[in-house]
Amino acid sequence: MPDDDARARRRTGTGLGLLLALVLAAVLLTALPDDREGGGTCAARTVRTWSADGALTGEFARYGDDGTRTDDWTGGDGTHSVRLPDGRVLWLFSDTYLGRVHGPPNPVGESAAWRDTSAPLVRNSAVVMSRTGRLLSTLPAPVFPDPGPQQWRWPVAARVEPRSPGSSEQVVRVLLWTRAAGQAPWIYGVPTATEVATLSLPGLRLEGITTVLDQRSVADPARRVLFGTTAVDAGDWTYIFGGNDAQAVSRPVSQAYVARVPRGRLGEPGAWEYWDGGRWAVRGRPEPVLGDGRRRGVGSAFTVVRDGRTYVLFTMAAGTRGLTRVTSYWSCSPTGPWHGPGKGFSPPLPAGDVAAYNPQAHEALSGGGSRLVLSYDVNWLTANATSAQANLSRNVSLYRPRFVSLRLAPG
Repeated sequence: MPDDDARARRRTGTGLGLLLALVLAAVLLTALPDDREGGGTCAARTVRTWSADGALTGEFARYGDDGTRTDDWTGGDGTHSVRLPDGRVLWLFSDTYLGRVHGPPNPVGESAAWRDTSAPLVRNSAVVMSRTGRLLSTLPAPVFPDPGPQQWRWPVAARVEPRSPGSSEQVVRVLLWTRAAGQAPWIYGVPTATEVATLSLPGLRLEGITTVLDQRSVADPARRVLFGTTAVDAGDWTYIFGGNDAQAVSRPVSQAYVARVPRGRLGEPGAWEYWDGGRWAVRGRPEPVLGDGRRRGVGSAFTVVRDGRTYVLFTMAAGTRGLTRVTSYWSCSPTGPWHGPGKGFSPPLPAGDVAAYNPQAHEALSGGGSRLVLSYDVNWLTANATSAQANLSRNVSLYRPRFVSLRLAPG
């Protein structure tokens, strides 16, 4: 029989093995901080520096103020962009003013370019920029027709993809938010569905629109989720973020959600998977990945970028600060946990009763070294639509995107 020393050595070896296993497990858990996508460790990110991008802001002012045509873009919001294979950049906008811009002074004597209050307003538009950064032309607007009376489509994120898996022919897929007219508090429309449109290349002709997620069966409009405010490519997947309209019912912030699609298959509804709080599911109720309804959450539109292994989300801050201040969150996974809110910044705003909203990153214009180009939209705060239109028309510079360049750093 083994002697007492041998038994003791075996007991000690077993104990040490168990201890080492526990230590190793702890190390692995520490090294993978809830990274549900298995992407490994990541570092916290925060805004290190930022500055106004006067050149890009000025280019949209130059183009919008050109009064030689009446069917060109003169102002809009919901700013998104995608670089095309030939180097051009396609800019997508939601509500858009066309018409002609008149030089200053305006009818009330202010030194501002202006447009007539009868100028056409369309629900969406697209503007083409050359590879050198000069805005060239506006596509016939609206690009995406209304789905029915008192309904409209707002374009959001876009990607260039193969026409079908394995195809050498490419098209542009544009995510759309469909809304319907509603009563207060739904002054910006009741959310109804997420769709994907296909545009031909290089001609940018609309070929068709497919419904991805119909939300009309969700009784409470504040719980309906529209996807596409931003999209991030990582590995074999495209992650598409979305949100609800909780802010429409006087909550400080809305909630963020995420879906994923195999890269190159945005236009296939059956390929979409939604995060349900514990796993990716083809069907089922999406669950939020960020937002407590009070201090932590997102604005009506937000953007996400990937810096190394770290996902960084930019949104307007909660509460009244959300009228002027952009804040950020970071995560090692698109499904969270999201850390923040972190360091933010207050971009320059024109004089008047105005607010900033819809911060959006533009990968097509961003450079290396963690440099990002971010746009934000500006609107008049007056709740009355007639008054708001009058103020936006008497100074056309208000309802146009503005840009900042920023750099991220460990934080």
